[in-house]
Amino acid sequence: MYIQFRRQPMKNTQDFIQANHDRFLAELLEFLSLPSISADPAYADSVRQTAEWVAESLRKVGADHVRLEETAGFPIVYGEKMIDPAAPTVLVYGHYDVQPADPLHLWDNPPFEPIIKDGKIFARGACDDKGQVFMHIKAFEAMHASGELTCNVKFMIEGEEEVGSDNLGLFVSSNRALLAADVILISDTAIIANDTPSIDVGLRGLSYMEVSVQGPNRDLHSGVYGGAVANPINILCQMIASLHDEFNRITIPGFYDEVLDLSAADRAAMGQTPFDLDAYQKDLGIQTVYGEKGYSSIERASIRPTLDVNGIWGGYTGEGAKTVLPSMAHAKISMRLVPNQRSEEITQLFTKHFLSIAPKGVKVTVKAHHGGEAYLMPTDSIAFQAASDALATTFGKEPVPTRGGGSIPIVALFEKELGMKSILMGFGLDTDAIHSPNEHYGLFNFYKGIETIPHFFANLAKLSN
Repeated sequence: MYIQFRRQPMKNTQDFIQANHDRFLAELLEFLSLPSISADPAYADSVRQTAEWVAESLRKVGADHVRLEETAGFPIVYGEKMIDPAAPTVLVYGHYDVQPADPLHLWDNPPFEPIIKDGKIFARGACDDKGQVFMHIKAFEAMHASGELTCNVKFMIEGEEEVGSDNLGLFVSSNRALLAADVILISDTAIIANDTPSIDVGLRGLSYMEVSVQGPNRDLHSGVYGGAVANPINILCQMIASLHDEFNRITIPGFYDEVLDLSAADRAAMGQTPFDLDAYQKDLGIQTVYGEKGYSSIERASIRPTLDVNGIWGGYTGEGAKTVLPSMAHAKISMRLVPNQRSEEITQLFTKHFLSIAPKGVKVTVKAHHGGEAYLMPTDSIAFQAASDALATTFGKEPVPTRGGGSIPIVALFEKELGMKSILMGFGLDTDAIHSPNEHYGLFNFYKGIETIPHFFANLAKLSN
């Protein structure tokens, strides 16, 4: 046995966490004040400053060999603590970059001036993913300071997750020995509710596109030319509308060919997941739900592929009126994919179909931004049991296996390049408004994550003996 497992594991660690609640929160608020928007070149200096802040945070809590690994884009923060070559090794992955905060006028407070209200931290990145990745740094600090670190740990925290992680893949494939571990631990997902813990055992993939429709060679007077010349916005709207049929199924030929249908038993098991439809609708301010015929809301948002317009623009959108027939129209479209669908193939199918439905009189272009593959995690592994037991300990009930509707494209790449499975042990809530104005993260969730992570380490060490 390489580690003496304690009769009362984590006692000192949990005492340390309790004694440092206020400091942990103050440090998180400082982290959240850094506008690390990777999608906007105007924030490039701030993104790098944030990487340096994360690296310094790791050094302060005792990580070794902390450094910025440079890429063609933003750097990856690496650090480690190797306590015993025979002990299990956990690779912690997260990201320090955040989504753009627009539209700013819909925020109740400036997005990078975090405030605490109603037991929640409001700021861009509060949940996705600064608050969650910071839990791991603080949990490591507590375990290390208390002498109760039972596993080796490596940190890989990147700055381009919100723009597709294009450079992380090259780093991973070039550093397999450096990143060797037994399991990857990720907190970038959600639980069902604060009284109902869960573990995501699946993620959807992604294909993200941008389309443009070019009409006349300049904006035209809508009175002089309207009705005689194709309006690119009208055409684009018609083309987009045709991508779904009357049952809200996607009309792209071949789109569903590789979709894996769940058995009746599996769908029945999903139906047991706690879900309050009325509360769901009330939270979103909608009167009814919407989606593919024949599936529940939970299924539509997890096991079924989707196609959604994420943004559309063209013509005049300023104050007042301007009677213009626009020269161009644009849209950004994302498709969430399920196991067996390959993002590259779906990208090609979309491109071929969208070009084929373009009417005469306009020129259509299609650009692929980024994509990633869906992921399924086995529930019979030691690592999954360690996570499940950890959540059961801190929440007082067994977690529910769920499938997430979002995408973390790098997870499938980790398995391909490193041969490792990932444990998706997140602590956010679907109501945390990630990617939206007024993003927030509960203090309960932040501290519960810090409390739970050390139990995962202790369980993994025990179960690996």
